[in-house]
Amino acid sequence: MIIHVVKPGESLYSISRLYNVPLDKIASYNELKDPNRLVIGQTLVIIEGVRKHVITPNQSFYTIASIYGLTIDELIAANPHIANPSWIYPGQIINIPSKTKKLGTIEVNGYAFPNIDMTVLKKTLPYLTYLSIFSHEVKENGSLRPINDTPLIEEARKANVAPLLVITNLLEGKGFSSDLAHTILSNENLQNTLLNNVIQTLKDKNYYGLDIDFEYIYPKDKELYNNFIEKAVNKLNPLGYFVTTALAPKVSENQKGVLYEAHDYSFHGKLVSHVILMTYEWGYTFGPPMAVAPLNAVRRVLDYAVTAIPKNKILMGIPNYGYDWTLPYKQGTSATTLSNVGAVNLAAKVGAVIQYDNISQSPYFNYYDSNGREHIVWFEDARSINAKLKLVNEFSLGGVSYWTIGQYFPQNWLVLSSLYDIKKVI
Repeated sequence: MIIHVVKPGESLYSISRLYNVPLDKIASYNELKDPNRLVIGQTLVIIEGVRKHVITPNQSFYTIASIYGLTIDELIAANPHIANPSWIYPGQIINIPSKTKKLGTIEVNGYAFPNIDMTVLKKTLPYLTYLSIFSHEVKENGSLRPINDTPLIEEARKANVAPLLVITNLLEGKGFSSDLAHTILSNENLQNTLLNNVIQTLKDKNYYGLDIDFEYIYPKDKELYNNFIEKAVNKLNPLGYFVTTALAPKVSENQKGVLYEAHDYSFHGKLVSHVILMTYEWGYTFGPPMAVAPLNAVRRVLDYAVTAIPKNKILMGIPNYGYDWTLPYKQGTSATTLSNVGAVNLAAKVGAVIQYDNISQSPYFNYYDSNGREHIVWFEDARSINAKLKLVNEFSLGGVSYWTIGQYFPQNWLVLSSLYDIKKVI
Protein backbone atom coordinates (compact mmCIF):
# COMPACT_ATOMS: atom_id res chain seq x y z
CA MET A 1 0.00 0.00 0.00
CA ILE A 2 1.17 3.49 -0.90
CA ILE A 3 -0.61 6.69 0.10
CA HIS A 4 -0.07 9.21 -2.67
CA VAL A 5 -0.80 12.90 -2.15
CA VAL A 6 -1.80 14.60 -5.39
CA LYS A 7 0.59 17.37 -6.45
CA PRO A 8 -0.02 20.27 -8.86
CA GLY A 9 -0.02 19.13 -12.47
CA GLU A 10 -0.53 15.46 -11.70
CA SER A 11 -3.19 13.33 -13.35
CA LEU A 12 -4.39 9.83 -12.67
CA TYR A 13 -2.47 8.77 -15.77
CA SER A 14 0.83 10.22 -14.54
CA ILE A 15 0.29 8.71 -11.08
CA SER A 16 -0.43 5.29 -12.56
CA ARG A 17 2.80 5.51 -14.57
CA LEU A 18 4.71 6.59 -11.46
CA TYR A 19 3.79 3.41 -9.58
CA ASN A 20 3.33 1.11 -12.56
CA VAL A 21 -0.24 0.38 -11.42
CA PRO A 22 -3.12 0.45 -13.94
CA LEU A 23 -5.09 3.69 -13.99
CA ASP A 24 -8.46 1.95 -13.82
CA LYS A 25 -7.32 -0.05 -10.80
CA ILE A 26 -6.48 3.12 -8.85
CA ALA A 27 -9.78 4.72 -9.85
CA SER A 28 -11.77 1.62 -8.93
CA TYR A 29 -10.13 0.98 -5.57
CA ASN A 30 -10.54 4.62 -4.51
CA GLU A 31 -14.04 4.78 -6.05
CA LEU A 32 -13.25 8.10 -7.73
CA LYS A 33 -16.41 9.89 -8.85
CA ASP A 34 -14.54 11.69 -11.63
CA PRO A 35 -11.06 10.21 -12.30
CA ASN A 36 -10.23 13.19 -14.48
CA ARG A 37 -10.77 15.67 -11.67
CA LEU A 38 -8.21 15.33 -8.90
CA VAL A 39 -7.74 17.82 -6.05
CA ILE A 40 -4.32 19.09 -5.03
CA GLY A 41 -3.65 17.55 -1.61
CA GLN A 42 -6.10 14.69 -2.16
CA THR A 43 -4.93 11.23 -1.14
CA LEU A 44 -5.04 8.14 -3.31
CA VAL A 45 -4.39 4.68 -1.95
CA ILE A 46 -2.24 2.65 -4.32
CA ILE A 47 -2.48 -1.10 -3.84
CA GLU A 48 0.59 -2.44 -5.57
CA GLY A 49 0.19 -6.17 -5.07
CA VAL A 50 3.00 -8.18 -6.64
CA ARG A 51 4.40 -6.27 -9.62
CA LYS A 52 6.75 -7.35 -12.36
CA HIS A 53 10.07 -5.67 -13.12
CA VAL A 54 12.07 -6.20 -16.30
CA ILE A 55 15.78 -6.00 -15.52
CA THR A 56 17.75 -3.48 -17.56
CA PRO A 57 21.53 -3.42 -18.19
CA ASN A 58 23.73 -2.77 -15.14
CA GLN A 59 20.88 -3.33 -12.65
CA SER A 60 21.44 -5.47 -9.57
CA PHE A 61 19.20 -6.66 -6.74
CA TYR A 62 20.64 -3.80 -4.69
CA THR A 63 19.74 -1.07 -7.19
CA ILE A 64 16.30 -2.57 -7.87
CA ALA A 65 15.53 -2.82 -4.14
CA SER A 66 16.53 0.85 -3.76
CA ILE A 67 14.19 1.89 -6.57
CA TYR A 68 11.19 0.30 -4.88
CA GLY A 69 12.09 1.12 -1.28
CA LEU A 70 12.69 -2.53 -0.34
CA THR A 71 15.46 -4.44 1.37
CA ILE A 72 17.49 -6.97 -0.59
CA ASP A 73 16.13 -9.73 1.66
CA GLU A 74 12.53 -8.74 0.83
CA LEU A 75 13.35 -8.83 -2.88
CA ILE A 76 15.06 -12.22 -2.58
CA ALA A 77 12.08 -13.65 -0.64
CA ALA A 78 9.70 -12.58 -3.43
CA ASN A 79 11.82 -14.35 -6.07
CA PRO A 80 12.54 -17.87 -4.85
CA HIS A 81 12.92 -19.00 -8.47
CA ILE A 82 16.21 -17.08 -8.71
CA ALA A 83 18.88 -19.39 -7.31
CA ASN A 84 21.64 -16.78 -7.19
CA PRO A 85 20.59 -13.10 -6.97
CA SER A 86 24.05 -12.10 -8.20
CA TRP A 87 23.43 -13.82 -11.52
CA ILE A 88 20.69 -11.84 -13.18
CA TYR A 89 20.57 -10.56 -16.72
CA PRO A 90 18.85 -7.84 -18.80
CA GLY A 91 15.35 -8.82 -19.89
CA GLN A 92 14.82 -11.16 -16.95
CA ILE A 93 11.51 -10.60 -15.10
CA ILE A 94 11.41 -10.53 -11.31
CA ASN A 95 8.66 -10.00 -8.73
CA ILE A 96 8.39 -6.74 -6.76
CA PRO A 97 6.47 -7.31 -3.49
CA SER A 98 4.30 -4.78 -1.72
CA LYS A 99 6.14 -2.59 0.76
CA THR A 100 3.36 -2.86 3.33
CA LYS A 101 3.74 -5.53 5.98
CA LYS A 102 0.70 -6.41 8.06
CA LEU A 103 0.89 -5.54 11.73
CA GLY A 104 -1.32 -8.32 13.04
CA THR A 105 -4.95 -9.27 13.58
CA ILE A 106 -7.45 -6.94 15.24
CA GLU A 107 -11.15 -6.73 16.03
CA VAL A 108 -13.21 -4.11 14.22
CA ASN A 109 -16.58 -2.78 15.33
CA GLY A 110 -18.84 -0.63 13.22
CA TYR A 111 -21.90 1.28 14.42
CA ALA A 112 -24.83 1.37 12.03
CA PHE A 113 -28.29 2.90 12.12
CA PRO A 114 -31.21 0.68 11.03
CA ASN A 115 -31.77 2.86 7.94
CA ILE A 116 -28.26 2.28 6.57
CA ASP A 117 -28.14 1.74 2.82
CA MET A 118 -27.94 -2.04 2.46
CA THR A 119 -25.44 -1.78 -0.40
CA VAL A 120 -23.10 0.19 1.87
CA LEU A 121 -23.63 -2.35 4.66
CA LYS A 122 -22.82 -5.34 2.46
CA LYS A 123 -19.66 -3.66 1.13
CA THR A 124 -18.52 -2.90 4.68
CA LEU A 125 -19.27 -6.16 6.47
CA PRO A 126 -16.16 -8.03 5.21
CA TYR A 127 -14.05 -5.57 7.21
CA LEU A 128 -15.96 -5.98 10.50
CA THR A 129 -15.85 -8.30 13.48
CA TYR A 130 -18.90 -6.75 15.14
CA LEU A 131 -21.89 -4.74 13.91
CA SER A 132 -23.36 -2.54 16.66
CA ILE A 133 -26.90 -1.60 15.67
CA PHE A 134 -27.78 1.80 17.09
CA SER A 135 -29.88 1.78 19.15
CA HIS A 136 -32.55 0.31 21.42
CA GLU A 137 -33.50 3.24 23.63
CA VAL A 138 -34.26 2.37 27.24
CA LYS A 139 -37.63 3.56 28.51
CA GLU A 140 -38.38 4.68 32.06
CA ASN A 141 -40.25 1.44 32.75
CA GLY A 142 -37.25 -0.71 31.74
CA SER A 143 -38.60 -1.68 28.33
CA LEU A 144 -36.74 -1.15 25.05
CA ARG A 145 -38.00 0.96 22.18
CA PRO A 146 -38.06 -1.42 19.17
CA ILE A 147 -36.16 -0.77 15.94
CA ASN A 148 -36.09 -2.43 12.53
CA ASP A 149 -32.88 -4.36 13.18
CA THR A 150 -33.72 -7.76 11.67
CA PRO A 151 -32.37 -7.05 8.14
CA LEU A 152 -29.05 -5.86 9.58
CA ILE A 153 -28.71 -8.86 11.88
CA GLU A 154 -29.39 -11.26 9.01
CA GLU A 155 -26.85 -9.60 6.70
CA ALA A 156 -24.25 -9.47 9.47
CA ARG A 157 -24.52 -13.16 10.24
CA LYS A 158 -24.35 -14.06 6.54
CA ALA A 159 -20.99 -12.27 6.47
CA ASN A 160 -19.76 -13.90 9.71
CA VAL A 161 -20.07 -10.60 11.56
CA ALA A 162 -21.35 -10.67 15.15
CA PRO A 163 -24.35 -8.34 15.66
CA LEU A 164 -24.40 -6.41 18.94
CA LEU A 165 -27.50 -5.06 20.66
CA VAL A 166 -26.87 -1.43 21.65
CA ILE A 167 -28.88 0.07 24.52
CA THR A 168 -28.78 3.80 25.26
CA ASN A 169 -30.25 6.35 27.63
CA LEU A 170 -31.42 8.44 24.69
CA LEU A 171 -34.83 10.06 24.87
CA GLU A 172 -36.88 9.55 21.72
CA GLY A 173 -36.06 12.34 19.27
CA LYS A 174 -33.73 13.97 21.81
CA GLY A 175 -30.29 13.50 23.34
CA PHE A 176 -28.80 11.44 26.14
CA SER A 177 -30.75 11.90 29.37
CA SER A 178 -29.01 12.03 32.74
CA ASP A 179 -32.40 11.80 34.43
CA LEU A 180 -33.41 8.68 32.52
CA ALA A 181 -30.13 7.02 33.46
CA HIS A 182 -30.67 7.95 37.11
CA THR A 183 -34.19 6.53 37.07
CA ILE A 184 -32.92 3.15 35.86
CA LEU A 185 -29.69 3.01 37.86
CA SER A 186 -31.32 3.91 41.18
CA ASN A 187 -34.08 1.31 40.97
CA GLU A 188 -33.25 -2.37 41.39
CA ASN A 189 -36.57 -3.56 39.99
CA LEU A 190 -36.23 -1.43 36.86
CA GLN A 191 -32.72 -2.79 36.29
CA ASN A 192 -33.99 -6.35 36.55
CA THR A 193 -36.81 -5.55 34.14
CA LEU A 194 -34.39 -3.92 31.71
CA LEU A 195 -31.92 -6.81 31.78
CA ASN A 196 -34.72 -9.36 31.35
CA ASN A 197 -35.89 -7.42 28.29
CA VAL A 198 -32.32 -7.28 27.01
CA ILE A 199 -31.90 -11.04 27.38
CA GLN A 200 -35.20 -11.72 25.64
CA THR A 201 -34.22 -9.43 22.76
CA LEU A 202 -30.80 -11.05 22.46
CA LYS A 203 -32.47 -14.44 22.14
CA ASP A 204 -35.37 -13.43 19.93
CA LYS A 205 -33.27 -11.42 17.47
CA ASN A 206 -30.20 -13.71 17.42
CA TYR A 207 -27.79 -11.08 18.70
CA TYR A 208 -24.25 -12.03 19.71
CA GLY A 209 -23.77 -9.66 22.65
CA LEU A 210 -24.65 -6.38 24.32
CA ASP A 211 -23.12 -2.90 23.96
CA ILE A 212 -24.12 -0.51 26.76
CA ASP A 213 -23.82 3.12 25.71
CA PHE A 214 -25.04 5.21 28.65
CA GLU A 215 -23.74 8.76 28.43
CA TYR A 216 -23.99 11.94 30.51
CA ILE A 217 -24.61 9.98 33.69
CA TYR A 218 -24.69 12.16 36.79
CA PRO A 219 -21.35 11.96 38.63
CA LYS A 220 -23.23 11.00 41.79
CA ASP A 221 -24.46 7.87 39.96
CA LYS A 222 -20.98 6.50 39.22
CA GLU A 223 -21.22 3.62 41.71
CA LEU A 224 -24.79 2.89 40.66
CA TYR A 225 -23.60 2.60 37.05
CA ASN A 226 -20.74 0.33 38.11
CA ASN A 227 -23.22 -1.88 39.95
CA PHE A 228 -25.45 -2.07 36.88
CA ILE A 229 -22.52 -3.05 34.66
CA GLU A 230 -21.56 -5.79 37.12
CA LYS A 231 -25.12 -7.05 37.23
CA ALA A 232 -25.34 -7.08 33.42
CA VAL A 233 -22.09 -9.05 33.11
CA ASN A 234 -23.14 -11.55 35.79
CA LYS A 235 -26.48 -12.16 34.08
CA LEU A 236 -25.32 -12.27 30.46
CA ASN A 237 -21.95 -14.02 30.56
CA PRO A 238 -23.36 -17.33 31.88
CA LEU A 239 -25.85 -17.27 29.01
CA GLY A 240 -23.02 -17.00 26.48
CA TYR A 241 -23.38 -13.28 25.73
CA PHE A 242 -20.57 -10.83 26.22
CA VAL A 243 -20.93 -7.23 27.35
CA THR A 244 -19.09 -4.23 25.97
CA THR A 245 -19.38 -0.60 27.06
CA ALA A 246 -18.81 2.71 25.31
CA LEU A 247 -16.72 5.16 27.34
CA ALA A 248 -16.00 8.88 27.09
CA PRO A 249 -12.43 9.86 26.09
CA LYS A 250 -10.82 10.48 29.48
CA VAL A 251 -7.20 11.51 30.07
CA SER A 252 -7.20 10.87 33.83
CA GLU A 253 -9.16 8.93 36.42
CA ASN A 254 -10.66 12.02 38.05
CA GLN A 255 -11.39 14.08 34.93
CA LYS A 256 -14.21 16.49 35.68
CA GLY A 257 -17.41 16.88 33.68
CA VAL A 258 -20.74 15.07 33.47
CA LEU A 259 -19.59 13.27 30.31
CA TYR A 260 -16.61 11.72 32.10
CA GLU A 261 -17.00 11.27 35.83
CA ALA A 262 -19.34 8.27 35.94
CA HIS A 263 -17.29 6.32 33.40
CA ASP A 264 -14.93 4.29 35.56
CA TYR A 265 -12.21 2.95 33.26
CA SER A 266 -10.68 0.53 35.76
CA PHE A 267 -14.00 -0.96 36.83
CA HIS A 268 -15.25 -1.47 33.29
CA GLY A 269 -11.88 -2.87 32.24
CA LYS A 270 -12.04 -5.58 34.90
CA LEU A 271 -15.54 -6.77 34.04
CA VAL A 272 -16.53 -6.27 30.41
CA SER A 273 -15.25 -8.04 27.31
CA HIS A 274 -14.43 -4.81 25.47
CA VAL A 275 -14.55 -1.08 25.98
CA ILE A 276 -15.15 1.24 23.06
CA LEU A 277 -13.34 4.54 23.60
CA MET A 278 -15.22 7.39 21.94
CA THR A 279 -12.05 9.09 20.75
CA TYR A 280 -13.74 11.66 18.52
CA GLU A 281 -15.83 14.84 18.65
CA TRP A 282 -13.10 17.25 19.71
CA GLY A 283 -14.33 19.10 16.66
CA TYR A 284 -18.13 18.87 16.91
CA THR A 285 -21.33 20.40 15.54
CA PHE A 286 -21.65 23.32 17.95
CA GLY A 287 -17.98 23.73 18.80
CA PRO A 288 -15.16 25.76 17.25
CA PRO A 289 -13.45 24.47 14.09
CA MET A 290 -10.85 21.78 14.65
CA ALA A 291 -10.08 18.19 13.70
CA VAL A 292 -12.75 15.72 14.79
CA ALA A 293 -10.19 13.29 16.20
CA PRO A 294 -6.78 14.99 16.49
CA LEU A 295 -4.07 12.36 16.83
CA ASN A 296 -2.36 14.20 19.68
CA ALA A 297 -5.64 14.26 21.64
CA VAL A 298 -6.39 10.60 20.89
CA ARG A 299 -2.89 9.67 22.03
CA ARG A 300 -3.43 11.39 25.40
CA VAL A 301 -6.56 9.30 25.96
CA LEU A 302 -4.72 6.10 25.11
CA ASP A 303 -1.80 7.02 27.35
CA TYR A 304 -4.23 6.95 30.28
CA ALA A 305 -6.54 4.17 29.06
CA VAL A 306 -3.82 1.51 28.85
CA THR A 307 -2.95 2.11 32.51
CA ALA A 308 -6.52 1.37 33.60
CA ILE A 309 -7.89 -1.14 31.06
CA PRO A 310 -6.30 -4.31 29.66
CA LYS A 311 -4.95 -3.28 26.27
CA ASN A 312 -6.51 -6.15 24.38
CA LYS A 313 -9.98 -5.06 25.57
CA ILE A 314 -9.70 -1.55 24.10
CA LEU A 315 -11.36 -0.68 20.80
CA MET A 316 -10.25 2.81 19.77
CA GLY A 317 -12.98 4.95 18.22
CA ILE A 318 -12.48 6.38 14.73
CA PRO A 319 -14.86 8.94 13.16
CA ASN A 320 -16.15 8.41 9.64
CA TYR A 321 -17.18 12.00 8.91
CA GLY A 322 -16.07 15.61 8.89
CA TYR A 323 -17.49 19.08 9.52
CA ASP A 324 -17.84 22.27 7.50
CA TRP A 325 -17.73 25.47 9.61
CA THR A 326 -18.59 28.99 8.49
CA LEU A 327 -15.97 31.56 9.53
CA PRO A 328 -15.54 33.51 11.66
CA TYR A 329 -16.88 30.98 14.16
CA LYS A 330 -19.53 32.34 16.49
CA GLN A 331 -20.55 30.46 19.63
CA GLY A 332 -23.94 28.85 19.21
CA THR A 333 -23.67 28.40 15.45
CA SER A 334 -23.50 24.91 14.02
CA ALA A 335 -21.24 23.15 11.55
CA THR A 336 -22.53 20.99 8.73
CA THR A 337 -21.70 17.29 8.79
CA LEU A 338 -20.33 15.75 5.61
CA SER A 339 -18.77 12.46 4.60
CA ASN A 340 -15.05 12.13 3.98
CA VAL A 341 -15.69 11.41 0.32
CA GLY A 342 -18.10 14.34 0.23
CA ALA A 343 -15.39 16.63 1.63
CA VAL A 344 -13.06 15.83 -1.27
CA ASN A 345 -15.90 16.28 -3.76
CA LEU A 346 -16.65 19.67 -2.20
CA ALA A 347 -12.99 20.67 -2.46
CA ALA A 348 -13.08 19.75 -6.17
CA LYS A 349 -16.28 21.74 -6.70
CA VAL A 350 -15.00 24.94 -5.06
CA GLY A 351 -11.42 24.64 -6.34
CA ALA A 352 -9.85 24.30 -2.89
CA VAL A 353 -6.40 22.92 -2.11
CA ILE A 354 -6.38 20.31 0.66
CA GLN A 355 -3.86 20.98 3.44
CA TYR A 356 -2.62 18.64 6.15
CA ASP A 357 -2.03 19.54 9.78
CA ASN A 358 0.90 17.52 11.13
CA ILE A 359 0.06 18.03 14.80
CA SER A 360 -3.49 16.70 14.61
CA GLN A 361 -2.60 14.48 11.64
CA SER A 362 -5.77 15.61 9.88
CA PRO A 363 -6.63 17.14 6.49
CA TYR A 364 -8.53 20.40 6.07
CA PHE A 365 -9.25 23.10 3.49
CA ASN A 366 -10.69 26.60 3.24
CA TYR A 367 -13.06 27.96 0.65
CA TYR A 368 -15.54 30.80 0.03
CA ASP A 369 -19.20 30.12 -0.68
CA SER A 370 -21.41 31.91 -3.22
CA ASN A 371 -22.24 34.56 -0.61
CA GLY A 372 -18.58 35.36 -0.02
CA ARG A 373 -18.44 33.67 3.39
CA GLU A 374 -15.28 31.80 4.29
CA HIS A 375 -15.50 28.15 5.37
CA ILE A 376 -13.12 25.60 6.83
CA VAL A 377 -13.60 21.85 6.49
CA TRP A 378 -11.92 19.24 8.68
CA PHE A 379 -12.28 15.59 7.70
CA GLU A 380 -10.40 12.26 7.45
CA ASP A 381 -8.31 10.92 4.60
CA ALA A 382 -5.97 7.96 4.01
CA ARG A 383 -3.12 9.70 5.87
CA SER A 384 -5.14 10.43 9.00
CA ILE A 385 -6.67 6.94 9.01
CA ASN A 386 -3.23 5.40 8.58
CA ALA A 387 -1.91 7.42 11.53
CA LYS A 388 -4.82 6.40 13.76
CA LEU A 389 -4.64 2.73 12.82
CA LYS A 390 -0.94 2.60 13.61
CA LEU A 391 -1.78 3.64 17.19
CA VAL A 392 -3.49 0.26 17.57
CA ASN A 393 -0.18 -1.49 16.97
CA GLU A 394 1.82 1.04 18.99
CA PHE A 395 -0.40 0.61 22.07
CA SER A 396 -1.15 -3.11 21.47
CA LEU A 397 -4.90 -2.45 21.47
CA GLY A 398 -7.57 -5.00 20.68
CA GLY A 399 -8.84 -3.06 17.69
CA VAL A 400 -10.99 -0.16 16.52
CA SER A 401 -14.61 0.97 16.39
CA TYR A 402 -16.09 3.19 13.66
CA TRP A 403 -18.75 5.82 14.25
CA THR A 404 -20.50 5.23 11.92
CA ILE A 405 -20.31 3.04 8.82
CA GLY A 406 -23.29 4.77 7.18
CA GLN A 407 -21.19 6.52 4.52
CA TYR A 408 -18.85 4.26 2.55
CA PHE A 409 -15.24 5.49 2.77
CA PRO A 410 -13.21 3.22 0.46
CA GLN A 411 -9.79 4.56 1.44
CA ASN A 412 -10.38 3.68 5.08
CA TRP A 413 -11.02 0.04 4.28
CA LEU A 414 -8.08 -0.11 1.87
CA VAL A 415 -5.72 1.17 4.57
CA LEU A 416 -7.24 -1.01 7.28
CA SER A 417 -7.01 -4.22 5.27
CA SER A 418 -3.46 -3.38 4.18
CA LEU A 419 -2.29 -2.98 7.78
CA TYR A 420 -4.29 -5.66 9.58
CA ASP A 421 -6.19 -8.90 9.23
CA ILE A 422 -9.72 -8.68 10.67
CA LYS A 423 -10.70 -11.20 13.30
CA LYS A 424 -13.99 -13.04 12.90
CA VAL A 425 -15.68 -14.52 15.98
CA ILE A 426 -18.58 -16.29 14.26
